[in-house]
Amino acid sequence: MTMKNELKVGIAQIAPVLGDVAANLEKHLQYIEAARKEGIELLLFPELSMTGYSLREKTLDVAMPLSADVLDELAAAAGDMAVSFGFVEEASAGEFYNAQGMVKNGQLIHLHRKLNLPNYGGLEEAKWYSKGQGLELCEPFSGWPTHTLICADLWNPALPHLAMLDKPALMLAPVNSAADIVSDEFSNPQGWKTNTDFISMTYGVPLLMANSCALEGNSRFWGGSRIMDAFGNCLAEAGAEEALISAVVKLSDTREARFQLPTIRDADNRLVLDLLKKRL
Repeated sequence: MTMKNELKVGIAQIAPVLGDVAANLEKHLQYIEAARKEGIELLLFPELSMTGYSLREKTLDVAMPLSADVLDELAAAAGDMAVSFGFVEEASAGEFYNAQGMVKNGQLIHLHRKLNLPNYGGLEEAKWYSKGQGLELCEPFSGWPTHTLICADLWNPALPHLAMLDKPALMLAPVNSAADIVSDEFSNPQGWKTNTDFISMTYGVPLLMANSCALEGNSRFWGGSRIMDAFGNCLAEAGAEEALISAVVKLSDTREARFQLPTIRDADNRLVLDLLKKRL
């Protein structure tokens, strides 16, 4: 299989309809078709893009198993494009996960269950979901191993570091960020800019951050989805409304960036492990 140096990636910044899977499926299908016309090869939707975020008791109404027809329909629509989307997975009766699936060629090729469930400010995910327990790579295209971290996963600094030790060529960051959901003093828009700038530049990794732009009650999700290159430069950025953005990322940039700043090479995992053991 030929390795691709360039990959055209895209973000579908949408405003999901809270609790309406059918309406959100239609929106996903429309953006998948628009992305195909633009030649996008990998398309990222926000966290919980199939359901909306502030579900609470609605979780029971929208949760679905991996065998759900809705997921099959998304997989069929994706074709040879890799499409990553968010949904509530019901792994067993009453066991729910905030999950991000990736489909391609009619199949589910990757699943990430959110690891770090926020339970502060206006966030209470730990009340509704089980914590994910795994962090696994997928490789939707030859030479493009990819990691996914969902929203608050990226605010536990150990998790991006662990993910980057696998040397992914691409990091996907589907999020649901409302401007003042943490506190009046904490700026989510500025915080996400700092977070994504830091990770892409420090580790030499292209990064896609896909946010919602929905209004759910008093929570305004501010959009601002962005595509970063391996040097920490923003290649494309959305505003506050629904949009499809795209850019081309390059393996050659990752090669050069990690040569200039060899963060992964010099991570010294043994030392970190020894220091961590002293604190357990």
